[in-house]
Amino acid sequence: MNLQQNKDAVFAALEQAKKNAHRSQDLVNVIAVTKYVDSSITKDLVATGIQHIGENRVDKFLEKYQALSDQGLTWHLIGSLQRRKVKDVINYVDYFHALDSVKLAQEIQKRADKTVRCFLQVNISKEESKHGFLVDELDEALEQLSLLDKVEVVGLMTMAPFEASHAELMAIFSEAKAIQEQLQARKLPHMPFTELSMGMSGDFAEAISCGATFIRIGTAFFK
Repeated sequence: MNLQQNKDAVFAALEQAKKNAHRSQDLVNVIAVTKYVDSSITKDLVATGIQHIGENRVDKFLEKYQALSDQGLTWHLIGSLQRRKVKDVINYVDYFHALDSVKLAQEIQKRADKTVRCFLQVNISKEESKHGFLVDELDEALEQLSLLDKVEVVGLMTMAPFEASHAELMAIFSEAKAIQEQLQARKLPHMPFTELSMGMSGDFAEAISCGATFIRIGTAFFK
């Protein structure tokens, strides 16, 4: 695989998607999801100009964090996090994308030495296989999260079904954007809700058209 060529292709497609969505001036952060490659290949990808690294699993996150600690990277934990593993990883995380319960947030509050930027995972598609808050659970959760000053809720994260059509993608991502804007307007304490984490290699163009500010790209970098 040619990492530089793949990286250039991803960023060219990103710029085209932004242009199509009339978002040319907006910052959309590209997270390279490196769960299928080792630290050496990840370092080679970083050399092409990648700044954001995302990992699903705590052990792989810590392994890469240690191997690339001198690279000045921004680190994203994007997978589900068990409460018993919070203490092992949370103080190395710049952004946590899968805050899916109040109990998990309370554990982060207990273990964090710093404010942790988190995305609330929202299960808009209502898939049973997916984690996250249902939309009608958000108000009650926010009331409890408001008590946790080390958990900064920067935005929402959602995922579409793997086989979703273009119309389904647009519906899910548009709903996420609408909810994000509603929550941002409420100006809740330590919950700015300015960000939207959604879109992967197969659907990031739709996500960008609906307002994504972080996209998570794996396979497109490593094909």
